[in-house]
Amino acid sequence: MQDLYNQIKNQYTVDLDNVESVLDLEKFKAKYNKLITGLMQALAKAKLTDKKLYGPRINQLKNSYEIAVTKKIGDLASLNAKNVEDLTIPHQPRHSGRLHPTTIVIRELNDFFRSQGFSIQEGPEIETPEYNFRRLNLPEGHPATDLQDTLYIKEPDLLMRTHTSSIQTQILSGYKPPMRVVVPGKVYRNETKSSTNSSFFYQYQGFVVDKGVNIQNLKEMLTRAHQFLFGEDVKLRFRYKYYPEVSPGMGVDMQCRFCLGKGCQVCKYRGWIETLGSGMTHYNCYKACGINPEVWTGYSFGLGLDRLVMNKFGIDDIRKLYSGELAYQ
Repeated sequence: MQDLYNQIKNQYTVDLDNVESVLDLEKFKAKYNKLITGLMQALAKAKLTDKKLYGPRINQLKNSYEIAVTKKIGDLASLNAKNVEDLTIPHQPRHSGRLHPTTIVIRELNDFFRSQGFSIQEGPEIETPEYNFRRLNLPEGHPATDLQDTLYIKEPDLLMRTHTSSIQTQILSGYKPPMRVVVPGKVYRNETKSSTNSSFFYQYQGFVVDKGVNIQNLKEMLTRAHQFLFGEDVKLRFRYKYYPEVSPGMGVDMQCRFCLGKGCQVCKYRGWIETLGSGMTHYNCYKACGINPEVWTGYSFGLGLDRLVMNKFGIDDIRKLYSGELAYQ
C-alpha cells in the first residue's frame, strides 16, 4: 500500500503536466482512477494502525488529485477557446484507435505456432451437435449439451458453438493426417456475466495428429507457448483433469500475475488461474472422424484466450474487454 501511495503521489502531477488534449486527459483519468480505487481497497483491508496512518494521507491525496484534474479541464477549455481551428484548412488525417488486446494476443500466438509448423484455420460459429458434441465423444444427454450450458438456435439441431473444438472435428473429418493446426475464435455459453465469465469469449484451439506423439510433446509445446507470451519466468502447473474428448486429460494453471500466487479476486483467492484444458485426443474421436487410432496419435488443447489477455495486460475484469472502455481502444 505504501509503495502504491508513493507511486501515485510522486507521479500523477508529472503525468498531468504532459496532458495536452481531452483524449490525453481521459487516458490519464482512466489510469489514475483505477490506481486510487486500488489504494482505497487496500486501505479497507489494512490493519487499524495503517488505517489511522494512511487514511488522512490518502484522503488528502484524493482531494488534491481531483482539484488538479478539475483545473486541467479548465486549462484545456481555455486553450481550445484561444486556438479555434479554421475548419476550411485541410488537415492530414490523424491516426486513431489501435488493435484490441485480444487481437494482439491472437496475432502473437499465431506467430508462435506458425514458427512451430502449425497452420491457422477458422470455421463457422453456428454448428450442429454432430461436430460440436458427438465427434468429440460427448453423447446425447451429456450435461454439456443441456440448455443450461448451450445456446441453441433451433433445438436440438442448430446451436452456437460452445468451443473451437468443433472446427477440429471438421478438419479431422475432411483432411488426412499428419496435421498441425490452431484455430482462434469466439465461442458462446449460456452463462451469467461476471468479472471472470461471459456468455461469449475467445478460445484458441490447437491439435496435432502424427505418429509417435505423446503427452510430453504436448507439455513442452504448452510451456513454450506460455513462455513466448509471458517470459521465461512464467510459473505453470500441470494436473490431471477429465475431458471427454481426450484421454488422459491435463489442465494447465498459470500463477496469477495480479497477486503472484498470494490470492486475489481475479484468481478467486487460489493464487492460480486455469488457462487451458488439454490431453491426448481420445480414441473414439479419431474413429468418429474417420482416422485410424491404431496408426495415428496426437494431442489437443483449448486455451482460454480472454484469461491470457487479462493476465498479459493487467485487466482485472473480463467485461472491460467488450464494454467499449476508452482505455482499451
